[in-house]
Amino acid sequence: MPGFFGATIAWPSSFCTASPLPRRSISIMYDQNIKRRDMRLTIPNMITIMRFVLVPAVVLAMLQARWDWAFAGFLIAGISDAVDGFIARHFNQFSRLGAYLDPMADKLLLVSVFVVMGFIGELPLWLVVTMVSRDGLIVCAVVLSTVMSHPVEMKPLLVSKANTAIQIVLAAIVLGELAFDISFDPLRPVLILLSGVLTVASAAAYLVAWLRHMSGYGEGSTPGT
Repeated sequence: MPGFFGATIAWPSSFCTASPLPRRSISIMYDQNIKRRDMRLTIPNMITIMRFVLVPAVVLAMLQARWDWAFAGFLIAGISDAVDGFIARHFNQFSRLGAYLDPMADKLLLVSVFVVMGFIGELPLWLVVTMVSRDGLIVCAVVLSTVMSHPVEMKPLLVSKANTAIQIVLAAIVLGELAFDISFDPLRPVLILLSGVLTVASAAAYLVAWLRHMSGYGEGSTPGT
């Protein structure tokens, strides 16, 4: 282009046109943004972390026979679980971190309450051992598949969801009986038996799904679906 005194100035091409980012760089930046969004600390995640804090408080209250406080803590945990789910669904607060934290908090609370109840004789030991063994086997299966470079994402089955619901109701009823000195005698034995059956059924269902995944059968489907 013409410059001062009729001189011609040749501008470098890099000043005239911006070189586009390579497609791979754009893809990497997009993936990083997705990961940051998935691992962000949202309001539902903070509520879930509060449930983790409630677990030792509920256990301590049970060991000290403060059943009113234990029942209140268990109830607060249940309400907070519903609240963080509502916020996540209606305010676009889903995150990958929350997808891991939420079931971990629920399972930690349930297992802790069941173990203490079995220890003090409010629940049969066979039920507690069955429940803990089932959860331990699932964890071992996930770790083993990851170590063998064949990771599996275990999604909750319908029978597992039903089992969790029965366990929550059973724990709430036992804590309510102890806190308010009432009796649900016809109901408690039925829930104990139903919880045991569903625990074994869900363990068997997860085992079948895991074995199919590890053997390479049905590669297009996700175990647990």
